[in-house]
Amino acid sequence: MQDTTLLQLIESDLEPAGQLLELLRAEAVALCGRDMALLENILARKQSLIVQLQQHGLQRSQALSLLGMSPDREGLESLAKISGIGDELLAKSELLNELLNQCKAVNEENGRAIAQQQHATANQLRILNGGEPPSLYTATGTKSKLGTYRAFSQA
Repeated sequence: MQDTTLLQLIESDLEPAGQLLELLRAEAVALCGRDMALLENILARKQSLIVQLQQHGLQRSQALSLLGMSPDREGLESLAKISGIGDELLAKSELLNELLNQCKAVNEENGRAIAQQQHATANQLRILNGGEPPSLYTATGTKSKLGTYRAFSQA
C-alpha cells in the first residue's frame, strides 16, 4: 500500500516540477530584459511550487522510512525490488529527478546572470559616484600628488 502512495506522491510532483522548470526559463528571459514586474510575479509562483515540492519530498522520505527503507535513492531501489510496481516507481522517480536537475541547471544559470548584472550595476554606480577616493599616501609612504576627489556628477 505504501508503494502506491509513494508512486502517487512522485507522480503528483511531476507537474509542479515541470511548472517550476518553465518558470525558471521565463525568469531567465525576464532577467535579460530586466522586467521587474514579471520577476516579482515569477518569484511568488516559484516559491509556492518549491514549498509544495519540499513538502512532498518530506512525505516521500517518511513513506520510505515507515517501510524500513532509507529515505534516499537506495531505499527506493530496495522498495522497487520487492514491490509489484517497482519498475514504474523507478521510472517515475528518474523522470522527477531529471526535471529537478534541469531546474537546478537553469536556476544556476539565472544566478550567474544575476551576479553579472549586480557586478555591472556596481561598476556603473562606482563611475557615477566617482570611484574610490585617491589614496593619501603612495606605496612607499610618501604623500600622494593626486588631484582632489570629484564624483562624475560634480565634474
